[in-house]
Amino acid sequence: MRTVFRVFAITSTCLLAGAVCGCGPPAQTPSAYRHSAPPTFSGPRRPLRGDPESEARQILLEGLADRDPRIRSNAIEAIATTRAIRLLPRIQRMLQDPAVPVRFLAALSIGDLQYSLAKDEVQKLLSDPDPNIRIAAAYALLKLGQPEHFPTIRDAVASKDQTVRANAALLLGKSGRQDALRFLYWVLQQPDSGDMVTLQTAESIARLGDSQIYPKLWTRLISAYADDRMIGVRAMAALGTEEARNALITVLDDTVIEVRLAAAEQLGKLGDKTGEPEVQEVFEKNLLAQMDPLSAQRVKVLAALAIGEIGSAPLARHLPELLQDPSAAVRLAAAKAVLRLSR
Repeated sequence: MRTVFRVFAITSTCLLAGAVCGCGPPAQTPSAYRHSAPPTFSGPRRPLRGDPESEARQILLEGLADRDPRIRSNAIEAIATTRAIRLLPRIQRMLQDPAVPVRFLAALSIGDLQYSLAKDEVQKLLSDPDPNIRIAAAYALLKLGQPEHFPTIRDAVASKDQTVRANAALLLGKSGRQDALRFLYWVLQQPDSGDMVTLQTAESIARLGDSQIYPKLWTRLISAYADDRMIGVRAMAALGTEEARNALITVLDDTVIEVRLAAAEQLGKLGDKTGEPEVQEVFEKNLLAQMDPLSAQRVKVLAALAIGEIGSAPLARHLPELLQDPSAAVRLAAAKAVLRLSR
């Protein structure tokens, strides 16, 4: 399977294979930062040190302090997604992280969770030497009630740098502004917009609710490449229409377990538990025993994320075991699931 994971986007795909950095060998976003192998962590299974919710919070704290930027990025994503407000002061400190993707995600999280106490520090990032950080800061300030920063993001879609263009498209989609649609369609029409740019742009258009993008998303779902199908799955869920939901259900028959689990997760986000059997079979049919360690890690991450969205009791009983996994990426995914189910 051709595995492609994007760098800065705050999504469960960040956790998916742990490919979430962009500093040195590992990288993270819709950009030239594409990475094929997740970080691998071997070691003994760790015992639970308390109830699952307390353990989950501790795992997030450890993730923020991890020396691997990919793990720090995953921890930030999990905190933002689960709205673990009490950990926001820790994310505020990450605005000074040496790794660009970590700073990027920290800024987005500050904006998404509207943590105004960090506004002054975010303001300083407007002069960061990296243009990705500058547009992330503009996005955060936009979400904190300063619409005058929208043009910074809008103009960045014309950047010659494909990473900046893709991240600008991501942020336009996250902005929620309907006037962003014409700029996103402009990006799609540009001959120099690379594959990662067009993929992110299509997803952002879907996120803004424009159903005209459906045919382009469908072509991803029927791609010969599993990673393209996974990207299509996320974009269909972002669109969220009945037609998109029905398209996702067809993906539950995909030949690749990772794609089926991604579809189950995204259906769960839409309130549809149709994919529960696909997740349950990972454990009941002992599918992990047939996989190499890297594939098993990836499947466990995806299974944990799907459990967090589907939320059924039969699936949730697998989370304590996943919280003890030797892999930091698996533990983070399980922690995210536990905290989502506790909300």
